[in-house]
Amino acid sequence: MTKNSIAQPQPNEKAGLFKRLKDGLSKSREMFASSIRRTLAGRTRIDESLFEDLERILIEADIGVETSLKLVDGLRDELRQGQIESPEDLGSHLKQRIADILKTHPGVPPAPVSTPHVILVAGVNGSGKTTTIAKLAAQLKSQGNRVLLAAADTFRAAAAEQLDHWADRVGAEIVKHRQGSDPAAVAFDAAEAAVARGCDYLIVDTAGRLHTKTNLMEELKKTSRVLGKKIDGAPHQTLLVLDATTGQNGLSQARLFTEALGITGIALAKLDGTAKGGIVIAIQEQLDIPVRFIGIGETLEDLRDFDPDEFVDALFQET
Repeated sequence: MTKNSIAQPQPNEKAGLFKRLKDGLSKSREMFASSIRRTLAGRTRIDESLFEDLERILIEADIGVETSLKLVDGLRDELRQGQIESPEDLGSHLKQRIADILKTHPGVPPAPVSTPHVILVAGVNGSGKTTTIAKLAAQLKSQGNRVLLAAADTFRAAAAEQLDHWADRVGAEIVKHRQGSDPAAVAFDAAEAAVARGCDYLIVDTAGRLHTKTNLMEELKKTSRVLGKKIDGAPHQTLLVLDATTGQNGLSQARLFTEALGITGIALAKLDGTAKGGIVIAIQEQLDIPVRFIGIGETLEDLRDFDPDEFVDALFQET
């Protein structure tokens, strides 16, 4: 395990994590894979009504209309080309098409080429942003990295206090200002401190109040620019935290933040039993943004690199 990478689970731990991922996708699997199996069961021929049933199932699983239509159109093409010969073939070909979408990008974030490596974290309030930052900081700290957190969400009263609590709990350092301060000023001071202290990572929290989205986006752009003026190439990653339970609303959030910040990766939080995981497929197919991390529980150890093959296997596996 390298110093600057997310810790990878051992084989026996990985088996347990897969079970928890499978449990987290239970709603998706019930609405999606189980529905597909029931739809294909007993069919002896492939007709247009079958394709329409598949489209409906995909849309209901939060994959979205656009991506669902593209997936089914791809199956139609394979049928015309003779690659699909029976209804039974449709399930395996659909699984492969979804896997191909998810493997467009590597799940593992790029390794830092210099320090401090700056990660700017965005997301709406309530998405799980602060706890995702804590989990990421904890994993990086466990590998011997010196981690500094920047409390640049100065709008929400409890934001800095929450981040301060997590910093103390995981053993990370923190830079914060009083409520209402300029977020860019917090980011600048944190960047300066990260350089002076020889930190390996600087993780910058930001505000997520979408009801004033125009001002928020300009604020985020300014914060990003300030980081780049102090540390060459910063932010090196711009991570968007999405709540997996929000479905297509998450896709809208991803579009909004990407237009403003150029999001380089998604952290999908709260994938722990109630979420419809189809949004992962829509994000990567429509926005071409890689899912970097998934949160599969509440503990600090529950943030993991996104593994496309594991995700698809958990989505399609029999209960």
